[in-house]
Amino acid sequence: MSLAPLSFAAAAGTPAGGSTTRTVTGHLDTGAADFVYLPVEVPRGVREIAVSYSYDRPAVPAGTPGNSCDIGVFDERGTDLGGKGFRGWSGGFRTSFAISTDQATPGYLPGPVNAGTWHVVLGPYQVAPQGLDYQVEVTLTFGEDLPAFVPQYPPLRAAGRGRAWYRGDCHLHTVYSDGRRLPEEVAAGARAAGLDFMVTTDHNTSASHGVWGPLAGPDLLIITGEEVTTRNGHWLALGLHPGEWVDWRYRARDNAYPGFARQVHHSGGLVVPAHPYCPYVACQWKYGYQGADLVEVWNGPWTYDDESAVDAWDSHLAEDLRAGRPWLPAMGNSDAHSVPQVIGSPHNVVLADDLTRDAVLAALKAGRSWLAESAAVQLDLSATGQGRRAGIGERLAVAQDAPVDVSLTVAGVPNGTVRFLTDEGQLHQESLPASGAGTVVWRTTASLATYVRAEVRHPLADGTPGKGNTMGAALPWGPMAALTNPILLGGGDRD
Repeated sequence: MSLAPLSFAAAAGTPAGGSTTRTVTGHLDTGAADFVYLPVEVPRGVREIAVSYSYDRPAVPAGTPGNSCDIGVFDERGTDLGGKGFRGWSGGFRTSFAISTDQATPGYLPGPVNAGTWHVVLGPYQVAPQGLDYQVEVTLTFGEDLPAFVPQYPPLRAAGRGRAWYRGDCHLHTVYSDGRRLPEEVAAGARAAGLDFMVTTDHNTSASHGVWGPLAGPDLLIITGEEVTTRNGHWLALGLHPGEWVDWRYRARDNAYPGFARQVHHSGGLVVPAHPYCPYVACQWKYGYQGADLVEVWNGPWTYDDESAVDAWDSHLAEDLRAGRPWLPAMGNSDAHSVPQVIGSPHNVVLADDLTRDAVLAALKAGRSWLAESAAVQLDLSATGQGRRAGIGERLAVAQDAPVDVSLTVAGVPNGTVRFLTDEGQLHQESLPASGAGTVVWRTTASLATYVRAEVRHPLADGTPGKGNTMGAALPWGPMAALTNPILLGGGDRD
């Protein structure tokens, strides 16, 4: 949907530093387009463009969404899907922004304010029955450009330990989208959580990529990414080239998602559906899992939507292995936005060849990882049989009837419950002592288990361990403390 253009007089006669403002008001009915474009005719000689907006929030009946409207902007290069005109997005987190050559409001890209048709974008993702009344105010300031902003991108490697287990949170937000933490606070939080790497994933913008360089270091690898927030689900684009942006302006029915997934893969990055069962508006995943590299089954504090995500992932895992397709590894991330959300709770522990962007992404894609609620949790899962050993994400190639011993060593989960699960469901359960440390061993065969994976749960609220083979009104388990990707049993390769 496009509105009537907003025009400004030429800069002639306007003193340097002088500004002029135009205001537009309007009304959107229920059922308005996902994105409403306000063309702004920018003359030559503009040093800064500033935009503010507001909209009404009338009372609505119980159970009916009220008005919510996002905002962003595209420059004179146009609004084509995936095009070059993107200059920033702040969703509904800010009511104003400004862009000039030397600086921009977080979430927006600094750079010249060139002459041509810019577009302020409104995103009315919820409209009350009464409709939505809006006001947009655009201010142009004239004068010479100031020195250009110089991005400082993070390096692609840190001082690793060679092939080793590394801990990292791959879903984090800052003030560059809807978080309240500054980038330096997020980096400090990652270090405090005992992480070796992190991925920055602000919503729908690459604007923060250029500030992370000084915050990385030998002890912390910072990988650039984006949370792509569409109207039919959110997905993580992990490992984007610094400064790269992925468009989000589509629904599942538009068939645009596969092209943007290919864009991320072309950059060497990973595609990860995020919190697929989150009940918030537009959060539930509707695109299917073809083209995805992992799925985020654990997002922040453990809740019922994570239970749903793990159950669905486990079903897909069995189906993919039966069909001979590549299986989809699981991951967990904090999705931390602000205090009291805890950075690194949960996070991924990955067996990577080194602490580099490429090595970490490769390990995640291969499923050589397990999920932990914090760095206090330690875990080792292996399967042995016929003189061979395999770890998480690997295949133990043994005869179908050969005995296989599955061993889990865990620490940091007092009175926790260990579960072994296969394509048949839970087949073994055992409690940990009050110390939270112990080793559990269970025997099976490849004929009985196509794969085996492990969960470690906290006790239920009443202190009991829970039981996975019962039915009842209450959830059978306490919160997750750790979750592994599977070990595959039997002959053949993973793919």
